[in-house]
Amino acid sequence: MKSNLRRLFMLNVPKLRFGEFSGEWENSELNNLIEISSKKFNPKTNNENMKCIELEHISQGTGELLGFTYSNKQESTKNIFKKNQVLFGKLRPYLKKYSLVNFDGVCSSEIWVLDGKKVVNNYLFQLVQTYKFNQIANISSGSKMPRADWKYMSEIPFFIPQKLEQQKIATFLTAVDKKIEQQTKKKTLLEAYKKGVMQKIFSQEIRFKGDDGGEYEDWVEKKLEEIFKIGSGKDYKHLSSGNIPVYGTGGYMTSVNEYLYDGESVCIGRKGTIDKPRYIVGKFWTVDTLFYTHSFNQSIPKFVYLIFQRINWKKYNEASGVPSLSKSTIESIKINLPSLEEQIKIANFLSSIDQKIEQASKQIEASKAFKKGLLQQMFV
Repeated sequence: MKSNLRRLFMLNVPKLRFGEFSGEWENSELNNLIEISSKKFNPKTNNENMKCIELEHISQGTGELLGFTYSNKQESTKNIFKKNQVLFGKLRPYLKKYSLVNFDGVCSSEIWVLDGKKVVNNYLFQLVQTYKFNQIANISSGSKMPRADWKYMSEIPFFIPQKLEQQKIATFLTAVDKKIEQQTKKKTLLEAYKKGVMQKIFSQEIRFKGDDGGEYEDWVEKKLEEIFKIGSGKDYKHLSSGNIPVYGTGGYMTSVNEYLYDGESVCIGRKGTIDKPRYIVGKFWTVDTLFYTHSFNQSIPKFVYLIFQRINWKKYNEASGVPSLSKSTIESIKINLPSLEEQIKIANFLSSIDQKIEQASKQIEASKAFKKGLLQQMFV
C-alpha cells in the first residue's frame, strides 16, 4: 500500500494556481521540507511555568486552539514549541488535530512540533491539512493507540513551489480560515443570545403581549402528563425498505415503508442518550429506545420542544449503568406553562433565531467545503 501511495502522489503542478506563477514544483522528500523539533521540557527539573497544550486543547479538523493548561501542573516530559511553529497530533492522526501557535510554550509528547526547512510555516500549516499529508499520517503503527510513523512519512515525496508562491497560497487560505472563524463566531453568538433569551422567557422576566397589546394569562404549573401523551418506539426489522425515516437516540437510522406516527412530535431517549430531544414533523418510526409524544393538550409541540431543551434529563436518570428514563418519570415532571397564544408567540420568536443559526451553520459548511476543494486543487 505504501508504494501505491507513492505512485498516486506523483503529480508536479496544481490544478488551481495564481496566474503570475508558472513552471513545475520542486520534488523533495518530506524530511527535506520540514523537521520535527526535539527540544524537551521536564517539569520535574524545570521550574519555569509555561503554557501547555495537550491533545484535548486542539479542535478536530479546524486548527482552532480550545485552550491550554500550565506546565507546573504536569509531571511527564513535554515538547517545547515556539511562536509560529506548527503542532500536529501524532496519536490517532485520523482526528486531524493541528494548530499554528501564536505563543511560546510546551505540549504533549504525543504532538509533533513542526518547522519548515524549505517551506514557510504558514504554508506548512495548510500543508498538514491536505488529503495527501493526512493519508500518509494514517499509515500508522499500533492498533489500539495508532501513531503516525515519521520514519515512513519522511520518505514520501512532496511537490512544493518557491517560497513566494507558498506565501501567496498561505495568505489566500488564511483569509478563507478567517472567514470560517468569523462565521463560527457569529453562530456562537446567536446560540448564546438564544440561550440568554430563553432563560429570561422561562423565568418570565420577558413576557409577550397579544396583538391588541393586552397581557396574557399567568403561567400555570402542570405535570407533563397533562399536556401530552407518550408513545413507545418499536422494532422496525420486520418492515421493508421505504421512505419513512426511522429514528433512534442517535438520530436517523434507516428508512422503512410504514410509519408509527404522522404529525408533529418531540422525541426523547428512553435508554442510552436521554438528554437530546428531537423535534420531528411528518411520518416517522422510532425504535424502542426512543419515546415520542402525541395528543398534545393545552400545548403546541414546538413549545414542548423548548421545554424539553431546558429540562436536566440526567437528573431523572433511573439506572446506574446505561442512562434510562421511564414514562412515569417523564409524566411526573412539573413545568410552568403559558397560554396557547403566548406559546405560539414564544415558539415563533425562538424559531426565527433557530433559522438564523441554521443559516449560519450552512454558511460554515459551505465555506469548509470550499476550503477543502481549494486544498485539493492548490496542492500537489
